[in-house]
Amino acid sequence: MNIQNKTILVLGGWGLVGSALSRKLVTENPKHIIITSLKLSEAEEAVKKLEHEFPQKGKHYFIPWGGDIFVRNEFRELNRFDIISDPEKRKIHMKDIMEELSDDILKNSSIYNLVSLYRPEIIVDCINSATAIAYQDIYTTYRSVSKAIRNKVGYEALVDETEKMLCTLYIPQLIRHIQLLYSSMSLVGTELYLKIGTSGTGGMGLNIPYTHSEEKPSRVLLSKSSIAGAHTLLLFLMGRTPEGPITKEIKPTAAIAWKKIEYGEIKKRGVPIELVDVPITEAVPLQGKFVVNSDKQYKTTGKKLKSVFIDTGENGIFSKGEFETITAQKQMEFVTPEEISNVAIYEIKGGNTGHDIINSLDHATLEPTYRAGYMQHMAVQKLAQLEKKHDVKSVAFELLGPPRLSKLLYEINLIGLLCKNMKQILKYTPDELSEKAFDLISTNDDLRSEILSIGIPILLPDGKSLLRCGNMKIPPYRGENELEINDQNINKWSTEGWVDLRPANMKKWQERIKELIKEAESIPEDDTSSLHVRTKEYWNYFEDVNIGKICSWLFIHEEKGTRMKD
Repeated sequence: MNIQNKTILVLGGWGLVGSALSRKLVTENPKHIIITSLKLSEAEEAVKKLEHEFPQKGKHYFIPWGGDIFVRNEFRELNRFDIISDPEKRKIHMKDIMEELSDDILKNSSIYNLVSLYRPEIIVDCINSATAIAYQDIYTTYRSVSKAIRNKVGYEALVDETEKMLCTLYIPQLIRHIQLLYSSMSLVGTELYLKIGTSGTGGMGLNIPYTHSEEKPSRVLLSKSSIAGAHTLLLFLMGRTPEGPITKEIKPTAAIAWKKIEYGEIKKRGVPIELVDVPITEAVPLQGKFVVNSDKQYKTTGKKLKSVFIDTGENGIFSKGEFETITAQKQMEFVTPEEISNVAIYEIKGGNTGHDIINSLDHATLEPTYRAGYMQHMAVQKLAQLEKKHDVKSVAFELLGPPRLSKLLYEINLIGLLCKNMKQILKYTPDELSEKAFDLISTNDDLRSEILSIGIPILLPDGKSLLRCGNMKIPPYRGENELEINDQNINKWSTEGWVDLRPANMKKWQERIKELIKEAESIPEDDTSSLHVRTKEYWNYFEDVNIGKICSWLFIHEEKGTRMKD
């Protein structure tokens, strides 16, 4: 298809892939490019950047549009939580999802109003639809309904909770979205629809070690993959519908990165993370009931968390440790948005990249790339340079999702601060390591504050006292605010997301390091083939303690979380 002089609608144009794709599209000389985002301010920001980069295109070449395309037009600027919390709006939203598709439902939808307003010949959908739908989390609403039934609440209260659950059902929302999208495109004569999809797990399988404070693999994460798969098959059906638009999907199976690398404030949902100060004297005795959400007011330092970070767009910002872990070989690895954009434009123009999953469901996933693998070293090197410049350690921000990774990164970082190299870790007894780690946590106020402020508690060496603040990822709140404190739960919580200073955990780390060294040293010196990756050279002959590399090794060996396809 010829892109020149066509109106192109880029859904999710503010995001990482959407931004890269919009820039690439300009060189194909379309008539207009409509940039959308959940927030109008984001779309306007993206347009402003594009106008600055391409001033020759004038003021009205790039057009911003903001709102939620999964709800009716009058609700598009509202938060989804606000919609389902309002009884009247909730009933309308529920009807829009559950009732038979009518002309009224179609013409009141935001996607219809958007498409009919600009009448695009080409739509490129860069929204992570599976996340948008699945992360409404049916399991949370289920618990609310179950609790209401268990507590024998009144009829009205039970109705409210049941309606909320109905509004978060995944498949009805997805089906309605496809119905509205297809009908809208058919009415205005859209010629081609290209979806940038997702596998939901960054290309990894059911052994994925990155979870969301749940069982492994996470039900919420698998819901995302399920919706992504269902979405693909619905698009497959749309592509087989006569007179419908040409339908294609590109499904990257790796992490997507990156937008920028900087030093600055670390923000969660747009708000800087405040540093709290919890001195050793305020350790919580682990006895009786464990209060998940504490009413206690924790003292803030007045400072915001600042560090070196890599910005991956809508997927969030990662620390050096987090980025290096997930992009290491045999983990998610990564693919750049520019590569995805090149494939997308080639497919739009009628080329055959082999990555259109609608055309070839079995062979079309876009795997980690040589370019990204080569550039990973550049990204890590830049992060390391900024660490040195600003005298900080970019360990973990707990924005990636799994508290266990943050806990492991901070534990091995603590050990690395105490030991110059890997072999020195093995020279101490577990008790000595535990004592030294406790001394470091006790005296290094900044380090302690940083760990606690991102939601990771610290279990002291006695195993009976805990440093925590109000923001705590493990144990997660699941409707019950008081949990039993016993050895089983303490061990479970410390494994999932507490920095554990007990001697037993130090011994476990020594065993890991010993096994890592043994593995590398077992590779014959005369074996110079391409068989081995994690050689002694890879580990710099054990002369440093690289937290990202160690945690990626751990996830492969201990969590069995390796990707099958390279």
